Amino acid sequence: MRQTEAARAAARVEAGRDTDGTADASRRRLLLGAGALGLAGLAGCAARPARRPPGPGAGPAMPPSGAGQGAVAAAPVPALRAGAQIAIVAPASAAPGAADRAAIWLASRGFAPVVMPAARTRMPAPFDYLAGPDAARLQDLHAAFSDPAIGAVWCLQGGFGSWRLLDQVDYGLLRANPKPFIGYSDITALHLAIQRHAGFVTFHGPMPAQDGLGDAPDAGSEPELWAMLGGQMGQGSWIEPPADSPPVALAPGVATGRLVGGNLALIGALTGSRHAIDTRDAILFIEDVNEAIPRIDRLLSQLRAAGKFAGLKGVLAGRFSRLLGQGSDDESAQAALYPLLQAHFQPLGIPVLANWPSGHIEPNLTLPLGATVTLDTARAALRLEQAVTLAGAPAGEGGGA
Repeated sequence: MRQTEAARAAARVEAGRDTDGTADASRRRLLLGAGALGLAGLAGCAARPARRPPGPGAGPAMPPSGAGQGAVAAAPVPALRAGAQIAIVAPASAAPGAADRAAIWLASRGFAPVVMPAARTRMPAPFDYLAGPDAARLQDLHAAFSDPAIGAVWCLQGGFGSWRLLDQVDYGLLRANPKPFIGYSDITALHLAIQRHAGFVTFHGPMPAQDGLGDAPDAGSEPELWAMLGGQMGQGSWIEPPADSPPVALAPGVATGRLVGGNLALIGALTGSRHAIDTRDAILFIEDVNEAIPRIDRLLSQLRAAGKFAGLKGVLAGRFSRLLGQGSDDESAQAALYPLLQAHFQPLGIPVLANWPSGHIEPNLTLPLGATVTLDTARAALRLEQAVTLAGAPAGEGGGA
């Protein structure tokens, strides 16, 4: 409740003109409003820096949910140059030693890793799910984007906490310094916010501390990852799963739209906020881990009730790994989810492709979020309808730190 709303409620009590005709009911609403304001203040103070006024490069104020240019395809970002510096950031959680293992892995691929400070830290309990204070994680993100020597910003892992940064991110700074941003899971919060407020393509892809990249590289994910980031996959290219990871067509068809989405729980959590997903004329991608089918039903019902199914062109359902209540994590467990997906999406008359190998699995194919793609269920693949990186404008070169 805003301050003005609380004041109006107080005035109604004083004048005895509340809508139900009783001052007692008015006082109850006034107290509830005051309580809400108090709780909001406490939430904003927990490990969170004060919001600064916009400065140079901050850009216009963030639009409210559902406003702005959300239906426009995202702009491509500069391609990643061979040997470039890559910043390792931890906007959510961080495991001890994970950042240094990630740096070793990136160096083995010929890049110059730059481990940002918060990626090596961890908050004490009860905030030990965060890789450092909000202010430190935010500063790392801003520093990685603003440094012209950095060619890409790679999230160390997901976990929890990216959503705590969304209201503090300088989207004008990011908009002025676009570059490949890679991650998934909890990083979905940043994907949604960057596309809504900064307007460039981001990459739902594997993370060093979460996908075995630091110790045992996932060979199935790497070729497509580097080809997409480096500009070798452009308009007209197909994103196709390996033969041993075939998707399943639940509703046949071909559809073209902006590819949006990520982790279903995070999409649901941001619904109703100014960072909420924009699904107009979109191909919706969803995936999750450690969820039960009833909870997935509830999340999808939430999106439908919020109007997020209106205007959808198609659905790409990734793997829902470790489904709770299933005796295994194999194809039969995924098949248990298909009737629910059909119940939600078939009435829309749009193509639905399930069991797509992206998310909390290996391989974890990279997806260019915000880009215009064509979903073809017969081919069980996605075709890029625009450039997602610009090979003629590579970002990042020079030595690492």
